Amino acid sequence: MFENKGNKAKILIVDDEKDTRDIFRRHLENEYTIDTAESALTAVEKLEHNSFQVVLSDLVMPGEDGLSLLKKIKKNRPEIAVMVISGKASIEMAVEAMKIGADEFIEKPVEDLDLLKIKIERLLKAKWQTDEIKRLRTILDKEFDRTHIVGNSLAIQKIMEKVKKIAPLDTTILISGETGVGKELIADLIYRNSSRSKMKFVAVNCGSLPESLLESTLFGHRKGSFTSAIKDKIGYFQEATGGTLFLDEITETTPAFQVKLLRVLEKGIIRQVGGESDLTVDVRIIAATNKDLSEEVEKGNFREDLLYRLNVIGLHIPPLRERIEDVKLLVSKFTSEFSKKYKKQELKISNAALSILLNQQWKGNIRELKNAIEHSVALASHDTIIPEDLPDNIFKRDSKESDSSAAHFLSLPYPEAKREFEKAYIETVMNKYDGDVTKVSIISGIKRQNLYDKFKRYQINPDDFRKN
Repeated sequence: MFENKGNKAKILIVDDEKDTRDIFRRHLENEYTIDTAESALTAVEKLEHNSFQVVLSDLVMPGEDGLSLLKKIKKNRPEIAVMVISGKASIEMAVEAMKIGADEFIEKPVEDLDLLKIKIERLLKAKWQTDEIKRLRTILDKEFDRTHIVGNSLAIQKIMEKVKKIAPLDTTILISGETGVGKELIADLIYRNSSRSKMKFVAVNCGSLPESLLESTLFGHRKGSFTSAIKDKIGYFQEATGGTLFLDEITETTPAFQVKLLRVLEKGIIRQVGGESDLTVDVRIIAATNKDLSEEVEKGNFREDLLYRLNVIGLHIPPLRERIEDVKLLVSKFTSEFSKKYKKQELKISNAALSILLNQQWKGNIRELKNAIEHSVALASHDTIIPEDLPDNIFKRDSKESDSSAAHFLSLPYPEAKREFEKAYIETVMNKYDGDVTKVSIISGIKRQNLYDKFKRYQINPDDFRKN
């Protein structure tokens, strides 16, 4: 059962039928704190003096009906999740309830009471996520600079909360995540919110330099220490003194270099290439990798003692495909950015093009998405980006997947083809996202309440697509 901070969730059951109230109470009271009301009027009184997380309300009741109660709850207590129970109610009434803002519905008679529990758990989880995002935003809004970080997903909000905690600590940090997720942006964010923000932030990609050059780049060198060393040169460690040094792709370094880096971390001293004495440095190290460092240690590619020194605090950035809610915001940001770059009137993006973008796996993450939008803005010949403006590897792949079904739809009368396509489309997206109605709503651009209307019309049961 999903519980918030170990406390039982409070549920109000509103139904004029005593048998229904009793059945629901008996089935739910072991896991939730249950209260009941026999009318909308009684429910309003209880809502004024009690705190509930969920209200289960019948739609058809004597006197004030469930729709009226729903409107009052959404106006006065919008934080409460509402599940409407439709028995005698017409389809139109149930659809109207979803339009007003009902979060879930279930039909009478409720033969599967375990399904009722599943729906309640889902509502509580969604409510917790919403509350958690609000809480994190409130925390982050207080003297925290998150410039350049785009995203409202719970995953991003949690990362921001952790960054706010660790930024002032002046300890070594290891950031992990796939290529293109924005590890350097997060490192820069930590730096900007730290006590070292007035000094330099220096970034180096360890994988782009051979070992000999990497050592010289980081530690500096003395004149004549190698052929091209025509004068003394300080390294990034000295350049970043008092500030932050970001070592990207740390796993691409050799074991020999890792020994030297370990010495810097343990003693705070470096020796320039060709130098004869040690130099003290004061820098904060933030390292990053797109590999599993534990696996690299097992393979013998990375020193275990260096891993421990770097991973004082670990921060994992999830891939873009796991936070699809952020794609739309990133598309908007990049479209605006590249419209200015290419001196175009700020472009819009069509629903068709956006739908294709939302359905990509984005193996290259934010970097790949950014490149796709730059390509689209550069090629767009109208004020709106259409599918044909997208990079070929995205648009053609999406087109091929639809070719096989195109002939079938073309053989049907338009009304029938439209119905078949809409049903197949919803089922496909529901299957792809394991029945997560919120994500399906974001991907499809169909409002949540309208989705439930279509579920009803096409006899689609969201629970059939859920893994658990």
